[in-house]
Amino acid sequence: MEERVMEVYALVGPSGTGKSFRAITTAHDCGAEIIIDDGLVIKGDRILAGKSAKHQPTRLGAIKAALFTDEEHARQAREVLREVNPQRVLILGTSVEMVEKIASRLGLPPVTRVITIEEVASPREIRKARVMRVQYAKHVIPAPTVEVKKKLPGILADSLKIFLRRQNPQGRRSWLEHSVVRPTFTYYGRLAIAEGVLTEIIERAAREAGKVKSAGRVTIKKEPDGVTVELQPVLYYGCNIIDVGRQIQQKVKERVEEMTGLTVKAVNLLVRSLYIPRQGSAP
Repeated sequence: MEERVMEVYALVGPSGTGKSFRAITTAHDCGAEIIIDDGLVIKGDRILAGKSAKHQPTRLGAIKAALFTDEEHARQAREVLREVNPQRVLILGTSVEMVEKIASRLGLPPVTRVITIEEVASPREIRKARVMRVQYAKHVIPAPTVEVKKKLPGILADSLKIFLRRQNPQGRRSWLEHSVVRPTFTYYGRLAIAEGVLTEIIERAAREAGKVKSAGRVTIKKEPDGVTVELQPVLYYGCNIIDVGRQIQQKVKERVEEMTGLTVKAVNLLVRSLYIPRQGSAP
């Protein structure tokens, strides 16, 4: 008996352009039995394996889950794929490189065909998907809500019916159910971060740079795609202001993104004063 060769399809597009929304219909059109999306292995209306990137507490955790970097996570997915032995698999990713990494982690063949989001969605539909992601923090998991809540307890999910383009033999429009979730790692989702807590993280991060007396006045500007931080630090007299300033920017960005999952768009500094320590005291 001739062994069949598995075909791997990639649905590729930037984050927030509606890939998960169109995953089931795209899989249907290309004949894929399995969808791999954000760390989950999905077949029909069932989640067979995985842990959702949308259920991780931080953005870093979400990326690791999506790429199956955890060996146990990848092992379980590989085991399920061997059992199902699908002829075609559809993998979602923000780039071809990301899909190839996922395929490699799961022991799948190289990508057979790349489908871009522009091929399956109009510019207007992509814009609408971005609005839903950025303004309302709504993400889609291509599986029924009952299944999502069963396999991912604690996640907030609402049903979303997607009508298929094609009609069934009886002439009625058939539909598929997706789930709309609000991830914990987004600032505009379930996780609410008090501004005072965020300010304290920024102040501590600034002091980690060294030669910093205090972070001074801290201003946080919330924007749809992240936050911009402005500081007026007080530095110790005699330090290299440019070098210390760069250290502050690096530390603030690293600590805020690491501890909250927020995207830091910029860290702007305005040094208005220097501190001269008394003789014999150390910075």
